[in-house]
Amino acid sequence: MNLATLFSTSICYGSGAPEAGWTLALPITVPLTAVALIYMAGAMRLWRRSTRGRPLRMRQALLFAAGWSVLTAALVSPIHALGERLFVAHMIEHELLMAVAAPLLVTACPAPALLWAFPVTFRRALGMVGHGKSLRTLWTFASRPVTATIVHGIAIWVWHIPVLFDAVLEHGVLHYAQHASFLGTGLLFWWALLPRQGQQQAYGSAVMHLFFTSLHTGLLGVLLLLSPKLWYPENAAGAAVWNLSPIEDQQLAGLVMWVPAGLIYGGAALLLAGLWITTSGTRKVAHAPWPI
Repeated sequence: MNLATLFSTSICYGSGAPEAGWTLALPITVPLTAVALIYMAGAMRLWRRSTRGRPLRMRQALLFAAGWSVLTAALVSPIHALGERLFVAHMIEHELLMAVAAPLLVTACPAPALLWAFPVTFRRALGMVGHGKSLRTLWTFASRPVTATIVHGIAIWVWHIPVLFDAVLEHGVLHYAQHASFLGTGLLFWWALLPRQGQQQAYGSAVMHLFFTSLHTGLLGVLLLLSPKLWYPENAAGAAVWNLSPIEDQQLAGLVMWVPAGLIYGGAALLLAGLWITTSGTRKVAHAPWPI
Protein backbone atom coordinates (compact mmCIF):
# COMPACT_ATOMS: atom_id res chain seq x y z
CA MET A 1 0.00 0.00 0.00
CA ASN A 2 1.45 3.40 -1.01
CA LEU A 3 0.51 6.98 -0.18
CA ALA A 4 -1.39 7.47 -3.44
CA THR A 5 -3.62 4.49 -2.67
CA LEU A 6 -4.18 5.73 0.86
CA PHE A 7 -5.24 9.19 -0.33
CA SER A 8 -7.51 7.81 -3.04
CA THR A 9 -9.14 5.56 -0.45
CA SER A 10 -9.72 8.55 1.81
CA ILE A 11 -11.61 10.36 -0.95
CA CYS A 12 -13.98 7.45 -1.41
CA TYR A 13 -14.51 6.86 2.28
CA GLY A 14 -17.91 7.99 3.57
CA SER A 15 -18.00 11.30 5.42
CA GLY A 16 -20.33 9.82 8.02
CA ALA A 17 -17.63 7.48 9.33
CA PRO A 18 -16.41 8.22 12.84
CA GLU A 19 -12.83 8.56 11.61
CA ALA A 20 -13.82 11.35 9.21
CA GLY A 21 -15.58 13.69 11.65
CA TRP A 22 -14.66 17.27 12.46
CA THR A 23 -13.30 18.05 15.92
CA LEU A 24 -15.24 20.94 17.46
CA ALA A 25 -14.07 20.56 21.06
CA LEU A 26 -14.16 23.87 22.92
CA PRO A 27 -10.56 23.61 24.23
CA ILE A 28 -9.47 23.70 20.59
CA THR A 29 -12.03 25.91 18.82
CA VAL A 30 -12.24 28.65 21.46
CA PRO A 31 -8.50 29.51 21.50
CA LEU A 32 -8.31 29.33 17.69
CA THR A 33 -11.30 31.66 17.30
CA ALA A 34 -10.08 34.03 20.01
CA VAL A 35 -6.61 34.37 18.47
CA ALA A 36 -8.10 35.03 15.03
CA LEU A 37 -10.50 37.70 16.32
CA ILE A 38 -7.82 39.40 18.43
CA TYR A 39 -5.41 39.47 15.49
CA MET A 40 -8.05 40.89 13.15
CA ALA A 41 -8.97 43.64 15.62
CA GLY A 42 -5.35 44.64 16.16
CA ALA A 43 -4.43 44.46 12.48
CA MET A 44 -7.38 46.67 11.54
CA ARG A 45 -6.43 49.20 14.21
CA LEU A 46 -2.85 49.33 12.91
CA TRP A 47 -4.10 49.62 9.34
CA ARG A 48 -6.29 52.64 10.18
CA ARG A 49 -3.58 54.28 12.30
CA SER A 50 -1.00 54.71 9.53
CA THR A 51 -0.60 54.22 5.80
CA ARG A 52 3.14 53.59 6.14
CA GLY A 53 4.27 49.99 5.92
CA ARG A 54 0.95 48.73 4.63
CA PRO A 55 2.45 46.36 2.02
CA LEU A 56 4.52 44.70 4.78
CA ARG A 57 1.51 44.45 7.11
CA MET A 58 -0.53 42.94 4.28
CA ARG A 59 2.12 40.26 3.69
CA GLN A 60 2.24 39.53 7.39
CA ALA A 61 -1.54 39.26 7.55
CA LEU A 62 -1.55 36.78 4.66
CA LEU A 63 1.18 34.72 6.34
CA PHE A 64 -0.76 34.74 9.60
CA ALA A 65 -3.94 33.66 7.80
CA ALA A 66 -2.03 30.83 6.13
CA GLY A 67 -0.47 29.69 9.41
CA TRP A 68 -3.77 29.92 11.28
CA SER A 69 -5.53 27.97 8.49
CA VAL A 70 -2.95 25.17 8.61
CA LEU A 71 -3.20 25.09 12.41
CA THR A 72 -6.99 24.87 12.22
CA ALA A 73 -6.82 22.17 9.55
CA ALA A 74 -4.51 20.11 11.75
CA LEU A 75 -6.60 20.41 14.91
CA VAL A 76 -10.20 20.70 13.68
CA SER A 77 -10.47 19.00 10.29
CA PRO A 78 -10.93 15.20 9.91
CA ILE A 79 -7.14 14.87 10.08
CA HIS A 80 -7.36 15.18 13.87
CA ALA A 81 -10.13 12.60 14.24
CA LEU A 82 -8.35 10.21 11.89
CA GLY A 83 -5.19 10.65 13.92
CA GLU A 84 -6.76 8.83 16.86
CA ARG A 85 -7.26 5.70 14.73
CA LEU A 86 -4.55 5.96 12.08
CA PHE A 87 -0.92 6.64 12.96
CA VAL A 88 0.00 8.17 9.60
CA ALA A 89 -2.79 10.76 10.06
CA HIS A 90 -1.48 11.47 13.56
CA MET A 91 1.97 12.05 12.10
CA ILE A 92 0.65 14.35 9.38
CA GLU A 93 -1.12 16.38 12.06
CA HIS A 94 2.08 16.74 14.08
CA GLU A 95 4.14 17.79 11.06
CA LEU A 96 1.54 20.38 10.08
CA LEU A 97 1.84 21.88 13.57
CA MET A 98 5.64 21.90 13.81
CA ALA A 99 6.92 22.24 10.26
CA VAL A 100 4.18 24.24 8.47
CA ALA A 101 1.98 26.25 10.84
CA ALA A 102 4.79 27.25 13.22
CA PRO A 103 7.17 28.82 10.63
CA LEU A 104 4.28 30.57 8.88
CA LEU A 105 3.11 32.12 12.14
CA VAL A 106 6.64 33.15 13.10
CA THR A 107 7.33 34.84 9.75
CA ALA A 108 3.99 36.68 10.12
CA CYS A 109 5.38 38.56 13.18
CA PRO A 110 1.88 38.70 14.75
CA ALA A 111 2.89 40.25 18.09
CA PRO A 112 2.24 43.92 17.13
CA ALA A 113 -1.21 43.19 15.73
CA LEU A 114 -2.14 41.01 18.72
CA LEU A 115 -1.01 43.68 21.18
CA TRP A 116 -2.78 46.53 19.40
CA ALA A 117 -6.10 44.78 19.85
CA PHE A 118 -5.96 45.65 23.57
CA PRO A 119 -6.26 49.00 25.37
CA VAL A 120 -3.19 51.18 25.93
CA THR A 121 -3.15 50.48 29.67
CA PHE A 122 -3.00 46.73 29.08
CA ARG A 123 -0.20 47.10 26.53
CA ARG A 124 1.81 49.23 28.94
CA ALA A 125 1.30 46.77 31.77
CA LEU A 126 2.34 43.89 29.54
CA GLY A 127 5.40 45.85 28.45
CA MET A 128 6.42 46.43 32.07
CA VAL A 129 6.07 42.71 32.80
CA GLY A 130 8.02 41.79 29.68
CA HIS A 131 10.89 44.09 30.63
CA GLY A 132 11.27 42.48 34.04
CA LYS A 133 14.83 41.29 34.61
CA SER A 134 13.94 37.68 35.51
CA LEU A 135 11.61 37.21 32.57
CA ARG A 136 14.04 38.80 30.14
CA THR A 137 16.86 36.57 31.38
CA LEU A 138 14.68 33.47 31.01
CA TRP A 139 13.56 34.47 27.52
CA THR A 140 17.10 35.29 26.41
CA PHE A 141 18.21 31.81 27.45
CA ALA A 142 15.18 30.00 26.01
CA SER A 143 15.35 31.79 22.67
CA ARG A 144 19.01 30.98 22.03
CA PRO A 145 19.21 28.78 18.90
CA VAL A 146 20.94 25.93 20.71
CA THR A 147 18.38 25.97 23.55
CA ALA A 148 15.40 26.16 21.20
CA THR A 149 16.79 23.32 19.06
CA ILE A 150 17.36 21.07 22.07
CA VAL A 151 13.93 21.80 23.59
CA HIS A 152 12.20 21.16 20.26
CA GLY A 153 14.12 17.92 19.75
CA ILE A 154 13.34 16.70 23.27
CA ALA A 155 9.63 17.34 22.74
CA ILE A 156 9.64 15.33 19.51
CA TRP A 157 11.51 12.33 20.90
CA VAL A 158 9.90 12.20 24.35
CA TRP A 159 6.34 12.21 23.03
CA HIS A 160 7.21 9.28 20.73
CA ILE A 161 8.18 7.04 23.65
CA PRO A 162 5.61 4.21 23.29
CA VAL A 163 4.35 4.32 26.89
CA LEU A 164 3.79 8.07 26.78
CA PHE A 165 2.32 7.98 23.27
CA ASP A 166 -0.21 5.34 24.31
CA ALA A 167 -1.14 7.45 27.35
CA VAL A 168 -1.85 10.38 25.01
CA LEU A 169 -4.45 8.30 23.17
CA GLU A 170 -6.19 7.41 26.44
CA HIS A 171 -6.19 10.79 28.15
CA GLY A 172 -7.48 13.90 26.41
CA VAL A 173 -5.50 16.24 28.65
CA LEU A 174 -2.24 14.61 27.60
CA HIS A 175 -3.33 14.82 23.97
CA TYR A 176 -3.79 18.58 24.32
CA ALA A 177 -0.45 18.82 26.12
CA GLN A 178 1.27 16.93 23.30
CA HIS A 179 -0.10 19.27 20.66
CA ALA A 180 0.68 22.34 22.76
CA SER A 181 4.29 21.23 23.28
CA PHE A 182 4.79 20.46 19.57
CA LEU A 183 3.36 23.83 18.54
CA GLY A 184 4.99 25.79 21.36
CA THR A 185 8.48 24.36 20.89
CA GLY A 186 8.04 24.64 17.13
CA LEU A 187 7.25 28.36 17.44
CA LEU A 188 10.25 28.84 19.72
CA PHE A 189 12.50 26.89 17.36
CA TRP A 190 11.56 28.84 14.23
CA TRP A 191 11.55 32.17 16.09
CA ALA A 192 15.12 31.55 17.24
CA LEU A 193 16.38 30.59 13.77
CA LEU A 194 14.47 32.55 11.13
CA PRO A 195 15.76 36.04 10.24
CA ARG A 196 13.79 39.00 11.51
CA GLN A 197 13.91 42.72 10.76
CA GLY A 198 16.18 44.61 13.14
CA GLN A 199 18.01 41.48 14.26
CA GLN A 200 21.62 40.59 13.48
CA GLN A 201 21.13 37.11 12.11
CA ALA A 202 23.67 34.34 12.71
CA TYR A 203 22.96 32.45 9.49
CA GLY A 204 25.67 29.86 10.04
CA SER A 205 24.26 28.84 13.41
CA ALA A 206 20.71 28.69 12.05
CA VAL A 207 21.79 26.48 9.12
CA MET A 208 23.57 24.10 11.48
CA HIS A 209 20.58 23.77 13.81
CA LEU A 210 18.14 23.25 10.94
CA PHE A 211 20.29 20.51 9.41
CA PHE A 212 20.69 18.88 12.82
CA THR A 213 16.91 18.91 13.31
CA SER A 214 16.44 17.46 9.84
CA LEU A 215 18.86 14.66 10.70
CA HIS A 216 17.41 13.64 14.06
CA THR A 217 13.77 13.82 12.92
CA GLY A 218 14.75 11.86 9.82
CA LEU A 219 16.40 9.26 12.04
CA LEU A 220 13.19 8.84 14.03
CA GLY A 221 11.25 8.51 10.79
CA VAL A 222 13.66 5.86 9.47
CA LEU A 223 13.37 3.90 12.73
CA LEU A 224 9.59 3.88 12.38
CA LEU A 225 9.86 2.92 8.71
CA LEU A 226 12.29 0.02 9.15
CA SER A 227 11.25 -1.32 12.55
CA PRO A 228 9.70 -4.82 12.34
CA LYS A 229 7.98 -4.16 15.67
CA LEU A 230 4.74 -2.20 16.03
CA TRP A 231 5.41 0.78 18.31
CA TYR A 232 1.86 2.02 18.93
CA PRO A 233 -0.72 -0.75 18.45
CA GLU A 234 -3.59 1.36 19.82
CA ASN A 235 -3.00 4.11 17.26
CA ALA A 236 -3.32 1.63 14.38
CA ALA A 237 -6.75 0.34 15.42
CA GLY A 238 -8.41 1.79 12.31
CA ALA A 239 -5.73 0.85 9.80
CA ALA A 240 -7.74 -2.04 8.37
CA VAL A 241 -10.52 0.34 7.31
CA TRP A 242 -8.00 1.92 4.94
CA ASN A 243 -6.73 -1.45 3.66
CA LEU A 244 -3.55 -1.04 5.67
CA SER A 245 -1.93 -3.42 8.09
CA PRO A 246 -0.77 -1.80 11.36
CA ILE A 247 2.88 -2.14 10.34
CA GLU A 248 2.15 -0.49 6.96
CA ASP A 249 0.46 2.35 8.81
CA GLN A 250 3.59 2.79 10.92
CA GLN A 251 5.83 2.67 7.86
CA LEU A 252 3.81 5.39 6.13
CA ALA A 253 4.04 7.53 9.28
CA GLY A 254 7.81 7.08 9.38
CA LEU A 255 8.01 8.00 5.70
CA VAL A 256 6.05 11.21 6.36
CA MET A 257 8.40 12.20 9.17
CA TRP A 258 11.51 11.30 7.19
CA VAL A 259 10.85 12.78 3.74
CA PRO A 260 8.31 15.68 3.69
CA ALA A 261 9.25 17.01 7.12
CA GLY A 262 12.94 16.54 6.41
CA LEU A 263 12.57 18.46 3.17
CA ILE A 264 11.04 21.40 5.05
CA TYR A 265 13.83 21.59 7.64
CA GLY A 266 16.51 20.91 5.05
CA GLY A 267 14.97 23.32 2.55
CA ALA A 268 14.90 26.08 5.16
CA ALA A 269 18.55 25.37 5.93
CA LEU A 270 19.49 25.66 2.25
CA LEU A 271 17.51 28.90 1.93
CA LEU A 272 19.29 30.43 4.91
CA ALA A 273 22.62 29.17 3.58
CA GLY A 274 21.91 31.05 0.35
CA LEU A 275 21.08 34.21 2.31
CA TRP A 276 24.26 33.72 4.33
CA ILE A 277 26.39 33.56 1.19
CA THR A 278 24.61 36.57 -0.33
CA THR A 279 24.95 38.76 2.76
CA SER A 280 28.57 37.70 3.26
CA GLY A 281 29.39 38.77 -0.28
CA THR A 282 27.61 42.09 0.23
CA ARG A 283 29.54 42.82 3.42
CA LYS A 284 32.86 42.01 1.71
CA VAL A 285 32.08 44.42 -1.11
CA ALA A 286 31.00 47.15 1.31
CA HIS A 287 34.21 46.84 3.33
CA ALA A 288 36.62 46.44 0.40
CA PRO A 289 39.60 48.85 0.71
CA TRP A 290 39.58 49.53 -3.03
CA PRO A 291 36.89 50.04 -5.69
CA ILE A 292 35.61 46.87 -7.32
